[in-house]
Amino acid sequence: MAFTFTVPGEPQGKARPKVNTKTKAAYTPKKTRVYEERIRACFRLSGGIRIEGAVKVSVTAYFRIPKSCRKKERELIEAGKLLPVKKPDGDNIIKCVLDALNGEAYDDDKQVTSHKIEKRYAYKDLRSECLIVTLEEDIPYGY
Repeated sequence: MAFTFTVPGEPQGKARPKVNTKTKAAYTPKKTRVYEERIRACFRLSGGIRIEGAVKVSVTAYFRIPKSCRKKERELIEAGKLLPVKKPDGDNIIKCVLDALNGEAYDDDKQVTSHKIEKRYAYKDLRSECLIVTLEEDIPYGY
C-alpha cells in the first residue's frame, strides 16, 4: 500500500554540512534542519505510516515558472516540453527527504532500496510549488 503526502513551498535540497571553526564539529545548516522538520511535520499531519522492511520512495518536486520566462518558453513548459534544469539538484532533494524521514517512516534510510526523483514546473491548475512524496513497501519481483 502506498502512502503519499505533500510538503508545500519551494523544494530545497540538503545543504553541505558546515564546520564549527572552534570545535571542528560538523553540523547541518539551520535552513536544512528547518526544511527537514517541515517534511516530518507534513508526514505526521498526513497520518504517516511506518514501514518495517524495504522501502520505495518517489519524490516529485514542483517549481514555480520564473517571472523572467519568455512567452515561447512558457508555452513549452505548459506543453510539458521544458523541464526545470536548475538548482537544487535532484539528488540533494531526495537526500533531504530521506534524512527527514529517518526514525519516522522507517528506522533508517538504509531500508530504502529504490528511489525516484522528478523535477517539474507548477503551472495552471496543476499545483503550486511543493514536494509530493510517496512511500511504499518495496517487494521483490516474483512475490
